[in-house]
Amino acid sequence: MGYFRFRKTFSILPGVRINLSKTGVSSSIGGNGATVNVGKNGPMVTLGIPGTGLSYRTPVGLALVLILLAVAAIAGLAYLFAPETVRTLLHWWQPRWF
Repeated sequence: MGYFRFRKTFSILPGVRINLSKTGVSSSIGGNGATVNVGKNGPMVTLGIPGTGLSYRTPVGLALVLILLAVAAIAGLAYLFAPETVRTLLHWWQPRWF
């Protein structure tokens, strides 16, 4: 027999989201390819290949999550003051074809 699922995601800052579902609340940091999620199952990291549906998910230590939260907070505050600079730094590795 089937069941209903519910999930709603709110973006707080670029790359930082709050996820609501009928089973609880979690937060996510990251984007396509790499995401750290902290929820009721503890901190988890998900690494994937965007557009393929393939991903690998594993638990991580709390120390790594705290470091990533600090980096995300600093990047979020910097984005408020200089969004173009932060965008440039986050995408420095992408080739420019046009």
